Amino acid sequence: MDVNNTLFFQAARTGDLDTLNRLLHEGMAVNNRDEKGYTALIIACYNNQQDAAKLLLEAGADVNTGDAGGNTALMGVCFKGYPLIADLLIRYGADLDLQHGNGGTALMFAAMFGRNDMIRLLVANGANRNLTDNRGLSAFDLAAQQGNEEAIEVLESQ
Repeated sequence: MDVNNTLFFQAARTGDLDTLNRLLHEGMAVNNRDEKGYTALIIACYNNQQDAAKLLLEAGADVNTGDAGGNTALMGVCFKGYPLIADLLIRYGADLDLQHGNGGTALMFAAMFGRNDMIRLLVANGANRNLTDNRGLSAFDLAAQQGNEEAIEVLESQ
């Protein structure tokens, strides 16, 4: 990977808006991937860099691109519990029902890791609660496995 690519992904990771802006203006492709298949948007989101994520989205980053395993930025923030970034991604057209390589969705990640605020956000924005992963498990099933009564209640009520 060349020096500019390395700088680009590091700037996304740390929220260095000046470097991101400079590299984008110099012609850096916003949807470049690193050696692990991550885009700068995925890296910014996974590292809770909301301003960097917004800058990348405004520059045309594909909100639904997944990493090598098909994990999208939305899936990552649902796993980590960053509702402000999730809301940003949704406003930029994130596909709430996109499934990664094993069939998991953002809602399933939120249910599996007890991110009840994320569950409410996703359900309120129309995420499909009935999708199942490759094991046949839904978000409801994953919440039940975790003993997350609040998540079960949200999934049942909305």
